[in-house]
Amino acid sequence: MTVAPKTRGQARPIRLGRRSIAALALVSAVGVAAFGWPLLAAGDSGLSEHAQDAPWLFAALLPLLLAVVVATIADVGLDAKAIAMLGVLAAAGAALRPLGAGTAGIEPMFFLMVLSGRVLGPGFGFVLGAVSMFASALLTGGVGPWMPFQMLSMGWVCMGAGLLPGHERGRGELWLLAGYGAVASVLYGTVMNLQGWPYLGGLATGVSFVPGDPLVENLGRFVAYCLATSLGWDLPRAVVTVLLSLALGPAVLKALRRATRRAAFEAPVTFEAPKT
Repeated sequence: MTVAPKTRGQARPIRLGRRSIAALALVSAVGVAAFGWPLLAAGDSGLSEHAQDAPWLFAALLPLLLAVVVATIADVGLDAKAIAMLGVLAAAGAALRPLGAGTAGIEPMFFLMVLSGRVLGPGFGFVLGAVSMFASALLTGGVGPWMPFQMLSMGWVCMGAGLLPGHERGRGELWLLAGYGAVASVLYGTVMNLQGWPYLGGLATGVSFVPGDPLVENLGRFVAYCLATSLGWDLPRAVVTVLLSLALGPAVLKALRRATRRAAFEAPVTFEAPKT
């Protein structure tokens, strides 16, 4: 007697395997070093000479992203449909970004990235965030030294959504994602400030980065800089993310989970005897 496979109707969150954890840890370590090394640089380190090092970071980031994809596929066992879905979501995120980018921080792509990261899991979520930022930069002409840093930051946003605890559905999950989206929206702006702040000149003394000063003092100036410059963009981004997550979340999550089941994102398999 033969048996036929049957997949359950409930998609499960994608787990991280050892290879995925190692790949994500490596790319995150590179990202933390790229963002944070100026804070630890000596006063005579020639910081301004490294302001244009972004192409080297971008060159290092691409193979690391590929490593995350390969590790996730090896751990989970995805097929070509999963890769195609990743491309579709990245294109959707890139198309959403121009709708509000540069307008008081209104960026509707954040809610889609958070919901997608929740469904796809941290590994594919990180890649989705990074690729979406890369595609949107090409679409809007926003290619510059900030682009690899944006890719890392959005990758972390999506990865964090994939690491959120709990398997509940319904309003509880929506509020969890909305709350995370609000926090992630503000943290994204804060981290991106760290990318450019050490290299900006001509700022008021109270918020300027001073190479070689103690870390605590420079962090205090950085907080003042964020409050004075970017908070007006970060808060609207957080509000828009919350509103869109609560309003469109049920439909988007349902569509994403249906698509991940068809793309074999770790769909559990059971076997039933054929009916005679």
